[in-house]
Amino acid sequence: MKKNFPLVSERHKPARLGDQIKGDVRKYLKRERSKKLPEDVDYWDFACRCGKASDEATTIHEKEIGKSIDAALEAGWESIYLEILAKEGRRGAPEGGA
Repeated sequence: MKKNFPLVSERHKPARLGDQIKGDVRKYLKRERSKKLPEDVDYWDFACRCGKASDEATTIHEKEIGKSIDAALEAGWESIYLEILAKEGRRGAPEGGA
């Protein structure tokens, strides 16, 4: 998902727009996680970026998306760019072994 979400609307308050964006993000993450995993993959990981525009976006963890949206609302941004790309995740070998 590479999308620019507006944070200003004549019909909705900014807090409701933030909730709508968070809902869209949750639906996207749920949809991506439910996709079938390739054989050698343990889980779906996500590469996330957030900023005012695509060229200003910084890398964040998927758990920080909500905080980033809230911070953008507090800062008075007119829109927020979110990029969330699914990638294959693999767990490392357990340390020590038995």
